[in-house]
Amino acid sequence: MITGDHILIAKKTCRDLEMGNKNRSGWPLIEGPDQLPNLDENGKPPPNLVKNYGAHIKEADGFAQVFPEHKFLIVETFRQLGYKCGMTGDGVNDAPALKRADVGIAVAGATDAARAAADIVLTQEGLSTIVFGMEIARCIFARMKSFITYRIAATLQLLTFFFIAVLSFNPSEYAALYNPPDASIWPGFFSLPVIFLMIITLINDGTLISIGYDFATPSKFPERWILPVLFMVSISLGVIACSSSLLLLYFCLDSWNPAGFFQNSGIGGLNYGQIVNSIFLKVAVSDILTLFSARTANKFFFQRKPHPVLLGCAFVALCLSTTLSLAWPQSSLDNVPVCGLGYFGQKIALWIWIYCFVVFLIQDTLKVIVWRLIIYFNVLNVNNRVLTNEGEEGDEMKVTKGVYTFSDPV
Repeated sequence: MITGDHILIAKKTCRDLEMGNKNRSGWPLIEGPDQLPNLDENGKPPPNLVKNYGAHIKEADGFAQVFPEHKFLIVETFRQLGYKCGMTGDGVNDAPALKRADVGIAVAGATDAARAAADIVLTQEGLSTIVFGMEIARCIFARMKSFITYRIAATLQLLTFFFIAVLSFNPSEYAALYNPPDASIWPGFFSLPVIFLMIITLINDGTLISIGYDFATPSKFPERWILPVLFMVSISLGVIACSSSLLLLYFCLDSWNPAGFFQNSGIGGLNYGQIVNSIFLKVAVSDILTLFSARTANKFFFQRKPHPVLLGCAFVALCLSTTLSLAWPQSSLDNVPVCGLGYFGQKIALWIWIYCFVVFLIQDTLKVIVWRLIIYFNVLNVNNRVLTNEGEEGDEMKVTKGVYTFSDPV
């Protein structure tokens, strides 16, 4: 608290608001202006501001009987200490501090000078609007992170999978080894028809749009972009999805091997059109399930309830992709044979669904492990620890009684 009112009024107000209790008497530690810095004759902060005044300003619960220049310099001190500083006010004397703060907030009924200097102008009485605004902003930020995490993971899966599949898998070699009935049409490299890729992209994007309606929990800490961390998490999701798709492709191409997995498990051999549709179904289902892992950040997918709109869109997308893979007629697309999985009664679609869900559980578990390692080692200061200009760790932001505060006044 920084106020021009009498020190006794400031102490009583701070005590009522439970703003600090560092004084042995039980009253908040409210200081007067005597030991605060002043602007020099050129109107600039004094040199060595943090060194000479940082500890004094940081340890106090508030200041009373101060002038506008004191408010400005207190805010400047916290900024130089490395904190993100917010300032609320309503009068002309608050304008310099409102302008200097990282976020200046003019309350309802503020003077024109305060409004002009502030970054945000409240239109409702009270300060609870600030908390509500922070919660809304952090929920939006959480959805944006979910969107980016999923988009990176899905893109990595698609690009990496098809790049490796085209270069490393030669269906004609498997046909020469095991001589399936349609061996003559097995091509020299694996590819999906363009329309299948378009369908996967449209289904994914249609589902992803619903993330804007998803439930989100506001972070306890100030949000900021740490893209390398998002890339680490996205890569962990993408690697599992891509690896599982490559593994399924191998099993499908090897399905006519008498000693292979498909023959021993009772699935049997697949014609090449079925292999193409199997990979289409697997990639489509894996991409949609990946969204449910990406949306929960460092938690397991079942620890945060999805919004009904998201569930509905995902359900429609999964039903559509499964129906297309089952019922697609035997034909040729872009010189690639395709055949629905439901024509020969092998229940391969059911096996792929079970496979995708098992892969999803592994994928989600790896994501949580990666997140916990990132948090444990505080990679790129993901825990938002404040580092002062002296290299010491400051305080983390926390939630107390529904109000965003710091354990030391900021």
